[in-house]
Amino acid sequence: MPRRGRSERATLADVARLAGVSPTTASKVLNGRTDVGAKTRELVLSVMAEIGYTPTAARHERPRVQALITMLDIVESRYAGTVLKGILVAASSAEAELLLRLPAREPISTSPTAARTWLAEQKASGVAGIIALAVAVPGSVLTAAEDLEVPVVTIDPIDTTESRVVSIGSTNWAGGRSATEHVIRLGHRRIAWIGGPLGSAPSVERFHGYQAALDSAGITPDRALVRHEAFSVEAGLRHGHDILALDERPTAIVAGNDEIAVGILAAAKELHITVPGELSVTGFDDTPQTQWITPRLTSVRQPLVGMGRMAVETVLAMADGVQPASRHLQLATTLSVRDSTGPVPSS
Repeated sequence: MPRRGRSERATLADVARLAGVSPTTASKVLNGRTDVGAKTRELVLSVMAEIGYTPTAARHERPRVQALITMLDIVESRYAGTVLKGILVAASSAEAELLLRLPAREPISTSPTAARTWLAEQKASGVAGIIALAVAVPGSVLTAAEDLEVPVVTIDPIDTTESRVVSIGSTNWAGGRSATEHVIRLGHRRIAWIGGPLGSAPSVERFHGYQAALDSAGITPDRALVRHEAFSVEAGLRHGHDILALDERPTAIVAGNDEIAVGILAAAKELHITVPGELSVTGFDDTPQTQWITPRLTSVRQPLVGMGRMAVETVLAMADGVQPASRHLQLATTLSVRDSTGPVPSS
């Protein structure tokens, strides 16, 4: 199938004719509609690639306003809401529109052709870059972004080894260590860890900080006191019940984030264990909810608003051809000590 020359641009009607489908069906494929069969979709996408079809907007319309896509799937969490506040403030300051999207689904997440077609259309409509908030960006989208020169910045990335993106995070290892060292200084020796999934780089880094603090204090880690699951209240509640029901329960629990810590506090309350009298609990993120709950939560503070602002500033600079000094940017964490931690209970 010959590729058309510059003077003879391919149209969507050409795509439909060569694929043997209606223009409506070709349009549905272009717009990522799900009411098209998989075989038909792949056929249309292959024809688009073969004849070099580019959406009309990309050829004739000059974007009037820059836009940024933010991909995320945890809108309801205080963590995401706080980061989004920073993204929104920075985008508004830069007079850029902010488009919220769920993580890419099929066929965009699996088909390089579909990903390229989708991203070309986004770029034509004014999208200057993509910000991914604690979600993985499919390889198909990263390849398309590289080819189309659309910068991608990730915040608290699940994978920090991907070289095609710039990542923004905090000093997770240092934060995990500082929370653990805090309860060690209070006299605690039997210290549990309840963290997020092992597939999450920030969670693993925080856990390694916890381990480093124990090692430095000469405390032998107890596998019975370690749990990894999800960054959720439900996970904290479930594992909190499990750990606090042990015959030799911990006197302190270091949580991988504030949501988990809230679940642990709920478990302690249900088991009539006082905090911090009988149990100390620390969180991570220092979201606004840390000061709403009782007792107020000791938590490692991530500069969440600052991370959102930095992501916008970085992706817009990259869109203008200015590359950051590092592919992995980290902001410092600090420990906010409140009411949920206290001295080890006397035996």
